[in-house]
Amino acid sequence: MNNPKNSILSRPSRRQLLRSTAALAVLAPSSTLAHGTSDSSLPPSFAALQPLGARVKPIASDEYQARVAHAQQLLAKQKPELSALFVAPGTSLFYFTGVHWWPSERLLGLLIPQKGVPLVVCPAFEEARFREQLRIPAEVRIWQEDESPTKLAASALADRGVRTGRIGVEEATMFTFYDYLRQASPGLEFTSADPVTIACRGIKSAHELDLMRFACGATCDVYRAVFASLKEGMSQNDVSELVAAGYTKMGLRGEALVLFGAAAALPHGTLKPQTLREGDVVLIDDGCKVEGYSSDVTRTGVFGKPSEKIQRTFEIVRSAQEAALDAARKGKLSGTVDDAARAIITSAGYGPDYKFFAHRLGHGIGLDGHEHPYLVRGSKTNLVSGMTFSNEPGVYIPGEFGIRCEDLMVVADDGPAQLLTPSFQVSLEKPLG
Repeated sequence: MNNPKNSILSRPSRRQLLRSTAALAVLAPSSTLAHGTSDSSLPPSFAALQPLGARVKPIASDEYQARVAHAQQLLAKQKPELSALFVAPGTSLFYFTGVHWWPSERLLGLLIPQKGVPLVVCPAFEEARFREQLRIPAEVRIWQEDESPTKLAASALADRGVRTGRIGVEEATMFTFYDYLRQASPGLEFTSADPVTIACRGIKSAHELDLMRFACGATCDVYRAVFASLKEGMSQNDVSELVAAGYTKMGLRGEALVLFGAAAALPHGTLKPQTLREGDVVLIDDGCKVEGYSSDVTRTGVFGKPSEKIQRTFEIVRSAQEAALDAARKGKLSGTVDDAARAIITSAGYGPDYKFFAHRLGHGIGLDGHEHPYLVRGSKTNLVSGMTFSNEPGVYIPGEFGIRCEDLMVVADDGPAQLLTPSFQVSLEKPLG
């Protein structure tokens, strides 16, 4: 599910981290991380965890350049057309340039015009650090501490002949940068860049899908080791730390929301301490990144033997997942996928509306854990092959338990969506088989 949800007070949630590209440095591409660790204190089930190694291929320079070219084509196709795209630090900056950058009061901005190489305005003292990450040809204009970067950006556009027209501003841009850029360019109109950036990022390439499959597979491998290591008396923090240690052994970084028993009825958790007891539901949710691309997987098991009610609820949730996978077809509207899953849960007695299935079915996912488009009632995005989503129906019964199963899926060229996770959950007793 990948939302503000971690029940550990001393540790920021993954979504809080992802609000800045500082997180992108923390969750760096796997090729730059350690090649795994060997920790004799880990449970025996962790022995099989190994780094992904050479199987993972980083995004190459020509792929970044193709992304820029695609954005330029989309700029020209808008009605009315857009003269340029403005991107501040964030995952879209990484998407187009390969650069991870900390957002701050010092503007680093990417300008992609309809034609020609991109322009970058960069703090002068950061130029060398920026250039060593840059993966595309670009004109870099530097600004000193007593200069205005937005005036420099306006001047750079004017030098390219862009003095009038419309500029698309990427959604993660701070308002202050947008406002100063608007003041520095009175002849330009500024508008949302969503029709360009969502069209670019929302449809994943075969390479991007491979990276997401690796991330999902790694998450499932770690969860398998963790579920096999559960012991009565563990705290949710103990289990979260095992998850993090499993990723470390694989040369990755990731975290997990862990909920026991009645706490699992709160989709994003609780601050109250939890201790594992016989018969408790155990919900583990979140993921890792591989070359910047996210997994987001939830598995719900039972420590011991599930009650009849818990077992029946699990089967309902799994049926809802199957219905959503079948409904997520090319040409369908995004809202109909939520409808298909919700109909299964409601018809089984867990309705109406959001009473027990308390959230939307799913979110888009890629470089961000949550990104456009979304699978929510009434949403009217036309599904296109290559779009990726979480498929995460749940039933949450206050004071008793919650069941959520979450897998990632990609819309196919024909037929139902395909899983990016290795498989749906097998059972409550063995969530990963």
